[in-house]
Amino acid sequence: MNPLTRWLRRPPVQTVMGQRLPEPRLTWGAATMALLYLGVPVLAVGMVIDALIQLTTGRCTGVWCWFG
Repeated sequence: MNPLTRWLRRPPVQTVMGQRLPEPRLTWGAATMALLYLGVPVLAVGMVIDALIQLTTGRCTGVWCWFG
Protein backbone atom coordinates (compact mmCIF):
# COMPACT_ATOMS: atom_id res chain seq x y z
CA MET A 1 0.00 0.00 0.00
CA ASN A 2 1.51 3.32 -1.02
CA PRO A 3 1.53 6.35 1.34
CA LEU A 4 -1.25 8.18 -0.54
CA THR A 5 -3.80 5.39 -0.23
CA ARG A 6 -2.81 4.84 3.38
CA TRP A 7 -3.41 8.55 4.07
CA LEU A 8 -6.78 8.57 2.25
CA ARG A 9 -8.08 5.45 3.98
CA ARG A 10 -10.61 6.10 6.74
CA PRO A 11 -10.01 4.76 10.23
CA PRO A 12 -12.46 2.17 11.56
CA VAL A 13 -15.65 3.45 13.20
CA GLN A 14 -15.24 3.94 16.95
CA THR A 15 -17.92 2.69 19.30
CA VAL A 16 -18.49 3.15 23.02
CA MET A 17 -20.84 0.70 24.73
CA GLY A 18 -22.38 -0.14 21.35
CA GLN A 19 -23.01 3.49 20.38
CA ARG A 20 -21.26 4.82 17.28
CA LEU A 21 -19.27 8.02 17.86
CA PRO A 22 -19.75 10.84 15.34
CA GLU A 23 -16.88 11.31 12.91
CA PRO A 24 -14.75 14.46 13.13
CA ARG A 25 -15.94 17.16 10.76
CA LEU A 26 -15.28 20.75 9.83
CA THR A 27 -17.47 23.14 11.84
CA TRP A 28 -18.45 26.73 11.08
CA GLY A 29 -16.23 27.93 13.92
CA ALA A 30 -13.23 26.08 12.55
CA ALA A 31 -13.89 27.39 9.04
CA THR A 32 -14.15 30.95 10.38
CA MET A 33 -10.93 30.63 12.35
CA ALA A 34 -9.11 29.18 9.32
CA LEU A 35 -10.39 32.03 7.16
CA LEU A 36 -9.24 34.60 9.69
CA TYR A 37 -5.91 32.85 10.25
CA LEU A 38 -5.17 32.65 6.52
CA GLY A 39 -7.20 35.50 5.03
CA VAL A 40 -6.25 38.42 7.27
CA PRO A 41 -2.47 38.04 6.80
CA VAL A 42 -2.87 37.67 3.02
CA LEU A 43 -4.98 40.84 2.88
CA ALA A 44 -2.48 42.70 5.08
CA VAL A 45 0.46 41.71 2.85
CA GLY A 46 -1.52 42.76 -0.22
CA MET A 47 -2.28 46.15 1.31
CA VAL A 48 1.39 46.71 2.13
CA ILE A 49 2.43 45.77 -1.42
CA ASP A 50 -0.21 48.12 -2.86
CA ALA A 51 0.96 50.94 -0.59
CA LEU A 52 4.60 50.41 -1.62
CA ILE A 53 3.67 50.46 -5.31
CA GLN A 54 1.69 53.66 -4.81
CA LEU A 55 4.54 55.31 -2.93
CA THR A 56 7.16 54.37 -5.53
CA THR A 57 5.22 54.89 -8.77
CA GLY A 58 2.47 57.30 -7.75
CA ARG A 59 -0.13 55.02 -9.32
CA CYS A 60 -2.78 53.48 -7.09
CA THR A 61 -3.37 49.78 -7.71
CA GLY A 62 -5.49 48.94 -4.66
CA VAL A 63 -9.16 48.00 -4.61
CA TRP A 64 -9.96 51.20 -2.68
CA CYS A 65 -8.85 53.23 -5.72
CA TRP A 66 -11.58 51.69 -7.86
CA PHE A 67 -14.33 52.92 -5.53
CA GLY A 68 -12.77 56.07 -4.11
